[in-house]
Amino acid sequence: MVPSAGKPRQVLSLLALRGERVVQVSTLMEELWGDRIPRSASTTLQTYVLQLRNKIAAAQPRESGRSPKELLVTCFGGYMLKRGPGLSDAEEFEAQATAGIAAHEAGDPRALATLERALRLWRGPALVDVPHGRILQREVMSMEHLRMSVLEQRIDAALQLGRQAALLPELSVLVAEHPMHEGFRSQLMLALYRTGNVSRALEEFHRLRAKLVEELGIEPSARLRRLHLAMLAGDPTLDLVTDGGGIRPRPYGVGLPESFSTRV
Repeated sequence: MVPSAGKPRQVLSLLALRGERVVQVSTLMEELWGDRIPRSASTTLQTYVLQLRNKIAAAQPRESGRSPKELLVTCFGGYMLKRGPGLSDAEEFEAQATAGIAAHEAGDPRALATLERALRLWRGPALVDVPHGRILQREVMSMEHLRMSVLEQRIDAALQLGRQAALLPELSVLVAEHPMHEGFRSQLMLALYRTGNVSRALEEFHRLRAKLVEELGIEPSARLRRLHLAMLAGDPTLDLVTDGGGIRPRPYGVGLPESFSTRV
């Protein structure tokens, strides 16, 4: 039922992201036209809504018993999309992410599986095939920020379980893609340190410092500097310990010691 034209796709995307909530006409107009709202905007928006209802009608089974107007509802001052039972992908991601982060904060080893399930819901950049006005751009930025946070938490949970060697290829790519992201850099440093690559771990700190100074004129955060100093000193709290049943993190309960944690 997805329309091919750009602006109806914008309307549908915004209504879907805010499903079961009214989206004001003014918000839809701002998304579609920004500051240059034409005189015909109201009529044009109504045309887009009609097109979407026609798409819904074509996609709905005849026995559903619900008309397109009952699914894409005209409300006072706006429109609302009723999706029916179940969560959208975005809502399912947020639910899994919230549960996974809470489990990780509590030191629950099942956090990793929950965070991985959340990230598997992503099949590429959010709304990659939809034009972005102001409103959708903010929505996409918010979703991407949460995705990055969950990714960082998932890596932290894997470090907590002693999986630093398996994480090295992924972390190397993430640092290359996000060269000034201190969280990914500190995780790469720790993974390198724990696999015996101390000199490479220290090099990563200096690479980031040089980039931050050159491009932003700032030093790395105090948290990252503490991690660097701990590596120079061979601080034993950075290491994994054995308990007879294999390798596990020290009992502070996160991939990094509390004073060096990547969390905000």
